[in-house]
Amino acid sequence: MNNRREFLAFAFKLLCISSGSAFLANLAFSSNQEYFLRPPGADNEREFLSKCIRCGLCVKACPYDILDLATLQDSPQNGTPFFVARKDPCRLCEDIPCIRDCPTDALDHKYLEQKDGIYKTKMGIAIIDSASCVAYWGIQCDACYRACPLIDKALKLELKRNERTAKHAFLLPVVDHEVCVGCGLCEKACITQEAAIKVLPRNFVLGKAGDNYIKGWDEKDEKRLQDVDTKKKFNNNKAKNYLNDGELL
Repeated sequence: MNNRREFLAFAFKLLCISSGSAFLANLAFSSNQEYFLRPPGADNEREFLSKCIRCGLCVKACPYDILDLATLQDSPQNGTPFFVARKDPCRLCEDIPCIRDCPTDALDHKYLEQKDGIYKTKMGIAIIDSASCVAYWGIQCDACYRACPLIDKALKLELKRNERTAKHAFLLPVVDHEVCVGCGLCEKACITQEAAIKVLPRNFVLGKAGDNYIKGWDEKDEKRLQDVDTKKKFNNNKAKNYLNDGELL
């Protein structure tokens, strides 16, 4: 009798564990797998996650309620803050209350100490799909350009001749990747059904040239050459041995 009760109790526990695991797995597979953006000041995702204690103070501090805390059905790690630019972009508050109220420096407080610090944050970067952007079709549209808080700096209009008609000009939006902070106001303003300009996490988009290349026109970058030994060093013995061993035959 006792064995039967123990067996039934064990079976019930196993059923509960299996059901719970299946429920969590279902949440994981049904979660929104799209990209997401972090609040200003979360420059490095790994460092941010190591410092964020999921307190939600940054979410409460946002006067525009754009931040959400991730649940199991969201792509970001559970309990961490994020926002979706198309739904509700960052308004770039000058006092940056989300960073100010962060107790652990997960949102870097250095931006509070800098003049116009909010414009030096890097939440993401705007990317334009020229195939979907109606301005690239020749239709006059500057919605994203007008919405940009760093107009003519982060987002500019480039004048280009329309070879198809030979009468009109294209006014093409162009993003300066070094200036764009990734607020998402341009994406929110985009008139197309699916935004032709999207703000993506910078690590999704930007490459890295490496240390082997120098911008000769950039004085700051060119200074990296000052401590570099540019003298070529030849091993004469190696060349002689190469010939003597008959490897050229």
